[in-house]
Amino acid sequence: MKLDEFFVTGDPIIFLSQIAIGLTMIGLVALISYLKKWKYLWQEWFTTVDHKKIGIMYIIAGVLMFFRGGVDGLMMRAQTSRPGLELLDGQHYDEIFTTHGVVMILFMAMPMLIGIMNVVLPLQIGARDVAFPKLNALSFWLFFGAALLFNVSFVIGGSPDAGWTNYFPLAGVEFSPDIGNNFYAIALQIAGIGTLATGINFIVTILKMRAPGMTLMKMPMFTWTSLVTSVLIVAAFPILTIALLMMTLDRMFGAHFFTVAAGGDPMLWLNLFWLWGHPEVYIVVLPAFGMYSEIIATFSRKNLFGYKTMVISIVAIAFLSMLVWVHHFYTMGNSAAVNSVFSVTTMMIAIPTGVKIFNWLFTMRKGRIQFTNAMMWSLAFIPCFTIGGVTGVMLAMAAADYQYHNTMFLVAHFHYVLIPGVVFAVFGALYYWWPKMFGFTLNERIGKWHFWLFVIGFNMTFMPMFFVGLDGMSRRMYTYSESTGWAPYLGFSAIGSLVLAAGFAALVYNIYWSFRYASRDIGGDPWDARTLEWDTASPVQEYNFAVTPEVTELDQFWKNKKEGKNKLKKEEIKDIHMPSNSGIPIIMSVAFGIVGFFLIFEWFTLAAIFSIAIIAGLIASSFDYDDGYHIPAKKVLETERKWRGDL
Repeated sequence: MKLDEFFVTGDPIIFLSQIAIGLTMIGLVALISYLKKWKYLWQEWFTTVDHKKIGIMYIIAGVLMFFRGGVDGLMMRAQTSRPGLELLDGQHYDEIFTTHGVVMILFMAMPMLIGIMNVVLPLQIGARDVAFPKLNALSFWLFFGAALLFNVSFVIGGSPDAGWTNYFPLAGVEFSPDIGNNFYAIALQIAGIGTLATGINFIVTILKMRAPGMTLMKMPMFTWTSLVTSVLIVAAFPILTIALLMMTLDRMFGAHFFTVAAGGDPMLWLNLFWLWGHPEVYIVVLPAFGMYSEIIATFSRKNLFGYKTMVISIVAIAFLSMLVWVHHFYTMGNSAAVNSVFSVTTMMIAIPTGVKIFNWLFTMRKGRIQFTNAMMWSLAFIPCFTIGGVTGVMLAMAAADYQYHNTMFLVAHFHYVLIPGVVFAVFGALYYWWPKMFGFTLNERIGKWHFWLFVIGFNMTFMPMFFVGLDGMSRRMYTYSESTGWAPYLGFSAIGSLVLAAGFAALVYNIYWSFRYASRDIGGDPWDARTLEWDTASPVQEYNFAVTPEVTELDQFWKNKKEGKNKLKKEEIKDIHMPSNSGIPIIMSVAFGIVGFFLIFEWFTLAAIFSIAIIAGLIASSFDYDDGYHIPAKKVLETERKWRGDL
């Protein structure tokens, strides 16, 4: 392979990105070396198995990927802001909308949600950690390695360019002979292994490690949504892994699973992809529903309305999500009977989703609502998500979908589902649970700027897409003529994307300002919340709970506070057993990344050699007899006194 085939050349935007990436990496290494923080990072973060630190690393990675995917979005909006612009050519635009979709769904939304689940979930059920701490660390590092592998594609080798859905035959070697789509196939397989392990880990944690007395119907709603999400992960992600394996065999070894001329079927890819892809929508939305439930109940000063119906609706949504995948290709030759069945199942999802909307509204009814930033994101979610849901019902009608399919109307719809349904939730959750991670609250005044800029910018950006979509603009169009009449709408959308970016910048500034100036004297429960995670220090102590809590009803922490039963008795404190850190997960993920890189370039001998390191890591884990360590009761008592006061 020639050097100019290895590095992407010829595009000034990518060339500047290469320079920026190189300088950033050099500067980061130099800064860490100057501050002499390598040992600290290795011991406290890179090798940690603490669920809270792993969750924070997921969130940091998600914020970085938000920036990366957001820049792609800004470039798309800039390119279509005026008719006939040549900021990007057709090939570069294809690569950008492909990477934008993959990054935002799999490398931004997933880590942000899993990160918050990692931080909060064990605390909500009164556990010391997740069931398999080292597997949890491996899950993170596999995701992070896959994210780096995927993102390096735009400067080395070339980005995938067949859309985030990677439809065949476009994604095959016949139409995409370059290695860009190999990055898609390999990186997503590696990330999928980590996500599947996370799903298994959370299921076992919730089912086997709940506090004494916490039955399933006494679990917080966020725990319920995390459980159902984890079940969906275990059900759906193996389908994606197999589809990607078939894609890899197709592209690298000529297997022809999806090649019509060789007896394959490209519709097989569509079915496998969307058998994963539609449950994936609910994998990212369901945890968000749990976050909103916790936030709305806390800041309405009421218990969650209709707890049992909420649980039933979550399970119903998850079940139906596996039965709707064909609605993504109504126009691709299915019979009227098939389209009708999937039209009905799709519209049925609106029923349990609507139930949840009314549950949240009735929770707020006659409540003493506090308009904190977390609550404002929850309030903004309801009307914006409802727009996404109503337009989803429109798309669910097979006959009408022949008009809407593959237009910008669809793009507007799924952004009105995913941004209020995921991004708003993540922002609200960050404001809500930030004290548990870092020991201080984010600034509420700067947070208002973040809220209003982002919400206004979001609606400015995506509302015009409904209109140009109904007027016939297909998705993925990188240019158009002035005679279409779309320029005012798309120009307005481009301005909205800048407002949206300003909102994200306000969040980044809020984090910076709060780290420097926010008060650290906030106690363990700054929001007067309801669930067990608030019965800990801020930030949470290493061992989570000095004494494992006992649960007799829903919102046990709220009851204990009101009855004055949340006092810790000194004689109950014992030595606490904790798992030891381990370097094996990060070392194995590096091996996965190297093997994946060699597979992408089809250097199979090198891949086989380095795969020995993966096998060695598995063997080393099998013979790891480290039983962890104990925190003495005396040290636990000292830690508890620091934040509780009298003990």
